[in-house]
Amino acid sequence: MSLWNRHKIFEKNSIVLIVGILVVIAIGGLVEIAPLFYLKSTIEAVDGVRPYTPLELAGRNIYVREGCYLCHSQMIRPLRDEVERSGHYSLAAESMYDHPFQWGSKRTGPDLARVGGKYSDDWHVTHLIDPRSIVPQSVMPGYPVLAKTEIDPSDIAAHLRTSRAVGVPYTDEQIASAAADLKAQTDPDNPGLDAFQKRYPKALVRNFDGKAGNPTELDALIAYLQMLGTLVDFKLYNEKANLR
Repeated sequence: MSLWNRHKIFEKNSIVLIVGILVVIAIGGLVEIAPLFYLKSTIEAVDGVRPYTPLELAGRNIYVREGCYLCHSQMIRPLRDEVERSGHYSLAAESMYDHPFQWGSKRTGPDLARVGGKYSDDWHVTHLIDPRSIVPQSVMPGYPVLAKTEIDPSDIAAHLRTSRAVGVPYTDEQIASAAADLKAQTDPDNPGLDAFQKRYPKALVRNFDGKAGNPTELDALIAYLQMLGTLVDFKLYNEKANLR
């Protein structure tokens, strides 16, 4: 019997077809599900990835609150044109502490996965307050209110505690120090700076909005943007990947 005639068995007998479909689904399901019973994590461990600082977390909350994710994705796909334009493709580990993560392909504005360090703080201040002063054709709304709104440090510990409830490994010390760490990140002369930097390696410390006083929502959002894509040493990551 030819292969074509064998295939007619499925076409002419609905019961055989249904059984065949169930067998294929069962095999596919086992291949996808079985590893989850013995793998501790489906995300590879990557050096440098850490939870957000309290200021960065506040900035990320503002980013989500203002709907920035509706126009800016944070996912560089492993395609040549995207890698050449934006940098190393995104790793799952970079978003392991995101709830929700910002992956996607919606790019009314540019992808922001590697925006950290690409522009100065002054550029971000000007762009966020009046986007068209930087990019005349921009359709992005301005956010001058962020520069006038101070971050409330009293509830930032609750944000860290909530994040820990969904798997982010914040320690008791980090939660207890959240309000102090929020202020320390915008003050290079803060007496608690050394302890803050031990808790959050590679955290940038400076006055992000350039204004004296308590941290503002603009400080927080810029701190978040400036750390995106900066935690992983991709040269080291690629060297380790080649040795595997």
